[in-house]
Amino acid sequence: MRFVLLLFIVLCFTSCYNVERNCNDFKTGTFKFTYVLDSIEKTGTFIRTKDLNIDFYDNKVDSASVRWINDCEFILKKLNPKNRSEEKAIHMKILSTTDSSYTFEYKLAAKDSYQKQRVEKGSAIKIK
Repeated sequence: MRFVLLLFIVLCFTSCYNVERNCNDFKTGTFKFTYVLDSIEKTGTFIRTKDLNIDFYDNKVDSASVRWINDCEFILKKLNPKNRSEEKAIHMKILSTTDSSYTFEYKLAAKDSYQKQRVEKGSAIKIK
């Protein structure tokens, strides 16, 4: 009986925890992020407007359209894809925010029926 009561109390306190998500603060702006390429950690930046996302990484510039699903989720679709893989849209979801950064996860917007859905996580820091 004590165990059940203790378990109930612990569950009550843990279920009250909400992750802070002020997604509207991160809909537009200039951001910086780190990524790994060939076992080397690199830094890139991107500028997001209401409808456009411009990435600057590894001496390349890449642009994508932005379509917001709700305050914390959006779809990125490359404007000038170079191959079939780049034609696939990416679903981005903001998981948590701080005053100057956010943590997100991303995956293909449409799941391939023959492949396992791969979900990756990352973080971005707002610099402007």
